[in-house]
Amino acid sequence: MTKGEIKALISLLDDSDNEVASYVEKQIAYLGEGIIPFLEEEWEETLNADLQKKIEDLIHNLQFDGLTKRLQEWKRSGAENLLEGMYLVNSYLYPDVDFATISKSMDQLYFDAWTHMKDEMHPYDQVKSLNNVLFREKRFSANTKNFHSPANSMLHLVLESKRGNPLTLCVIYMTLAQRLDMPVYGVNLPNLFILTYKLDGMQFYINVYNKGLILSKADIDNYILQLNLNPVDIFYEPCSNLDIIKRALRNLAFSFEKMNDLDKATEVTKLLDSVTDEDTAA
Repeated sequence: MTKGEIKALISLLDDSDNEVASYVEKQIAYLGEGIIPFLEEEWEETLNADLQKKIEDLIHNLQFDGLTKRLQEWKRSGAENLLEGMYLVNSYLYPDVDFATISKSMDQLYFDAWTHMKDEMHPYDQVKSLNNVLFREKRFSANTKNFHSPANSMLHLVLESKRGNPLTLCVIYMTLAQRLDMPVYGVNLPNLFILTYKLDGMQFYINVYNKGLILSKADIDNYILQLNLNPVDIFYEPCSNLDIIKRALRNLAFSFEKMNDLDKATEVTKLLDSVTDEDTAA
């Protein structure tokens, strides 16, 4: 469709004939996210509050459908880039924040951490060096005051405020560690996301939410015992990038439930379902 045809189509959104308006909405949905700039233009030009609300809903639905497709494509392509997955989660609330903004912040953190690394460092010393950069120099820390805020799941906000939940802080830490050639991976513990350093028979754990505290397997054993759970491999071994993104979406849905925003909680659960169903299908 030409620009003129699109504008003519959008102008029919407030047609008094409900069938016409309904047809127009379906056509707009079919055209996809590319029509959003034209909808935004119409929103700015109209003084009709009802039409503005209708346009806002249409834009949101287009963005949500587009995000669902991008998440599914990220999964289908192997879910290799964790930062991209977190960026997609970020896009639910902040569709206008681009990936380059997040990448630039991470690049700067990586450079600062890299300058502190030395050749042939012991794994514990590598962790302590990265801890020093993130938690002392850059002052990243746990957001204990607003633990259930959705902002804690928004990567660009955590990079700005330097406050986050266990998972988002772990994603930042793990991404930097892997770029520094450290074999650091996520671990799906109940109620707490942590990291593990695992290489050539050596394995220990890192509690990023507690400023990178190093933990032993015995510490994990005790934690699981306190929760009255049976020790299973998932509590000790690295999880996949897809598992991390699923947990990020569960965290975000839970945040909205805590805020009693059930519409958003339902939508985020739909995003989670879109990358969960038929995981084992051929």
